[in-house]
Amino acid sequence: MSKVLVVADIKQGDLKSSTSELLSKAKAIGAERAVVAIGGNIESLSSDLANAGSDTQYIANDPGLELFSAGPYTTCVVDAARQFDADMIWFGFSESGKAVAPRVAAQLDAACATEITDVILEGGHIEVVRPAITNKVIQRVKINTDKLVAVVRAGAFEAVEEITGTENVVELSPPESDLKAVIKELVSDASGEIDLADADIVVSVGRGAKDQAGIDLVKDLANDLSAGFGSSRAMVDGGFMAHNKQVGQTGKIVAPTLYIAIGISGAIQHLAGMNGSKVILAVNKDPEAPIFNVADYGIVGDLFEVVPILREEIKKLS
Repeated sequence: MSKVLVVADIKQGDLKSSTSELLSKAKAIGAERAVVAIGGNIESLSSDLANAGSDTQYIANDPGLELFSAGPYTTCVVDAARQFDADMIWFGFSESGKAVAPRVAAQLDAACATEITDVILEGGHIEVVRPAITNKVIQRVKINTDKLVAVVRAGAFEAVEEITGTENVVELSPPESDLKAVIKELVSDASGEIDLADADIVVSVGRGAKDQAGIDLVKDLANDLSAGFGSSRAMVDGGFMAHNKQVGQTGKIVAPTLYIAIGISGAIQHLAGMNGSKVILAVNKDPEAPIFNVADYGIVGDLFEVVPILREEIKKLS
């Protein structure tokens, strides 16, 4: 039986949904499941980690781990992987996961695959599925090593509500400080807006908004829905939106329950960042816009006319 170690995604002391999604997939392929949680003041998360579907919880709890640092985090993951004798180590799609995964793979002499969307156990070996060339092709890759370290694409797996685990906590020794890199300052978004990666609904604005007035109109729609507010690359390049709001191949990958694209034509680079969304609604005045090829629902019309109508209907429902 394969053994899967899931690296818990913890943000400001809260366990993110990607952890239960990965554990659910591990159960679906018949693997033994463990999770490693790293941070400061996270001792209370052990029951949540068990309820998410893990049968063993490796906890690295130390004040020195409160701020992310790739070196110490790598040490903790490798320690847990060796104790559990894991065949596979899975990270959720995050900046920290993408930074640590190749380091873990190097120390464990394992294969490393990023942005995977599926894992298949066949004939005693592991295969992964991942998009390539901006989602133009889907690769099925056979892993030729005994171990796999993988970063799972956002929204690739679904959490199973009825899955449960057993609370069996193993405390990890805190690693030594990373002398090669020292965290001097943590600068976070002080806008108070919802993080795109955490949002259940994302509203994104594109070139069709034209100017700041159009952006503000679409942002008001996002506020009505308590949604994350994103944008296409065109608005970032134009200086209207910050880079951390960009959705796409060179921006953030999101997979919300509902994605609303306003005034976005649907270049393939943008689609690569949001086509994992459960439901997609597009508003564009061009009926031939590529965004309509992936949208579940489409409205052909000028956003300056459509968005006020949408806002009025949302207010009625509220």
